[in-house]
Parts: sequence; structure tokens; C-alpha cells
Amino acid sequence: MGKFEKGNQLSTGRPKGSVNRSTEQAKLTIARLANRGLDNISADLEKIRQTDPIEAAKLYLKLIEYIVPKKSQIEMRAEIDQRIQQISININRTGSKDELGD
Repeated sequence: MGKFEKGNQLSTGRPKGSVNRSTEQAKLTIARLANRGLDNISADLEKIRQTDPIEAAKLYLKLIEYIVPKKSQIEMRAEIDQRIQQISININRTGSKDELGD
């Protein structure tokens, strides 16, 4: 008695993809903290900038990465399959021997 029997159809359990209450509460708490932090971020960056401008610039650049996506590197390879059949070079000498230094 009290054991779960294989094939029991009385309870189907939690539906796939549904979030349990503790996970939902944790996500909500984190969202509230993040929202409070975003409200104060410009003032916080200004305080850091006044004491350490280089560190403020580093933080600013890190935050920018979440707003402006980085461009991904694309590698291109190509093979050139053209053969040079013949090269003709014509050299014409003009002028007298005195002008050419001969």
C-alpha cells in the first residue's frame, strides 16, 4: 500500500516545460534585483568614473557587449584554378645610342 505502481493513470505529474514554484520564485527574485541594479547603474558608473576612470571605461565596454553584438569572424577560402597560357613581353628601344648611354 502507498507504493507507486507501474502504469498508474490516476496522476500524470507536472506537464513538460512547466516550472516548479521554487524555480519561479528564484527567477522572480533575480529579476527584481537586476531591475534595481539597472535603475542605479548610471549613478554607480559615475561614482566609479570619478575615482577610477580606467576601471569605469572597462566596465562600460563590458556592458556594451550586451547591447551591441560582436561581429563574428568569417573565414573564406577559395581556390583559383586559372592557368596562364602565355605571357608576351615586347621591349622597344627608341632613341639614339648617345641618349641611352651605350
